[in-house]
Amino acid sequence: MTPVLTGKTVIVTGANSGVGLATAQALGGYGARVVLAVRDTAKGASAAATVPGLTEVRHLDLADLASVRRFAAAWTEPIHLLINNAGTSAPELERTADGFELHFGTNHLGPFALTNLLLPHVTGRVVSVSSQAERMGRIDFDDLNWERTRYRPSRAYATSKLANILFSTELQRRLNAAGSKVLAVTAHPGFVATNIYDGASRGTKLMLRLFAQGPEEGALPVLHAATGSVPGDSFIGPRHWMHMRGGAEPIGRSRTAQNEDVARRLWDASEKLTGVSFSL
Repeated sequence: MTPVLTGKTVIVTGANSGVGLATAQALGGYGARVVLAVRDTAKGASAAATVPGLTEVRHLDLADLASVRRFAAAWTEPIHLLINNAGTSAPELERTADGFELHFGTNHLGPFALTNLLLPHVTGRVVSVSSQAERMGRIDFDDLNWERTRYRPSRAYATSKLANILFSTELQRRLNAAGSKVLAVTAHPGFVATNIYDGASRGTKLMLRLFAQGPEEGALPVLHAATGSVPGDSFIGPRHWMHMRGGAEPIGRSRTAQNEDVARRLWDASEKLTGVSFSL
């Protein structure tokens, strides 16, 4: 059954291309007004032209907390869905405008701040896009910013994806405690051929050609997390091929991703790093 989102406003971060754009196109097809929150507004405008219905493009750079604050400060309307889709994958150590390790800062701290700043406007769900790579992540509370640990890009990326799930878990706990009906859900798109792999190795590119699915299929778990009948703190991923391709269903997560104490500690650390706290 196709969801009906007529009259609802949704925000999709990183909606210029890939899973974000496919998600925006589907939500627009459901009747929603779609706001594409993107770093490059010219590319955003081109992407918006492919999205059915009402669209708007707004600038947002999750690697810059000042940009996050400007975006949130300018927002005054109800938000039915906030889709935290934007993310990055870098081959070497880089840092955000605020000095955070790029993966942790862009994939976790930026969405953490954005969600909490926008939360008073959210009426439906917050969907965070993660990955089964979270199973290789490790939250080192003594060195969250990779200042002493030998840097491993793949581990840094996996840790940021683990942080996405822990964020949803603690967000849902806090929403429940506040008596809110808003749901926090996480989605794993699976193995998807997108521009995040532009700098990938020859072997990875061969795997993409042989096994990856397209953005439209990758968007299915995100859409199920956003509109399906699922409880808060669900983790939704593909149904087939080790939850890497096709369809959408609830999937398992690592032991660390189920640890509520780690989720609380990460939340507290994220509040201190961003200066943004739970706003309900």
